[in-house]
Amino acid sequence: MAGEVVVDALPYIDQGYDEPGVREAAFAMVEEECRRYRPTKNYLEHFPPLNNRLPMETLSMKRYELPPPPSGKLNEVGAWTECVDNSQAQLEHQAVRILNLQLMLEYCFGELRQQLQEVNWQRKSLQTKGGEQLRALEAKWVSLVSQNYEIEQACCMAEEYITQVKQNPQPLNY
Repeated sequence: MAGEVVVDALPYIDQGYDEPGVREAAFAMVEEECRRYRPTKNYLEHFPPLNNRLPMETLSMKRYELPPPPSGKLNEVGAWTECVDNSQAQLEHQAVRILNLQLMLEYCFGELRQQLQEVNWQRKSLQTKGGEQLRALEAKWVSLVSQNYEIEQACCMAEEYITQVKQNPQPLNY
């Protein structure tokens, strides 16, 4: 694809993210990509059309109500005992819900956090190994470029020598 920019970053290996202008350059790249890749499809097309004329259902608070005894039994101790028992059951139900949420946070999200840590550790490990390979390859490249330069210098000297020998067949002293 013509004009496509591939950003290749290894945040565990690369240096210089704190240098002036780097953050701004990254934001500029993100902005540019957002301008170039505007969504072309209607991402809401799989939802049914909204019927704006229907009012939203109100949240039923019936289950949270603690009704008093019926008006005919307001003076009966048994009716009030039944209401207190109901309120204690409601309170215990809410306490169990809170406990379930706490357990879910501790164990379910803990497992998710563990998986996330594992992914990040694998990413760091791969980037560290890749960084070592990149440094080794870069050192080899520098060595080969230096050797090529030395070979070019030797070739130039050999060509000079050959030219001088052709022009002056007498042996030259170096």
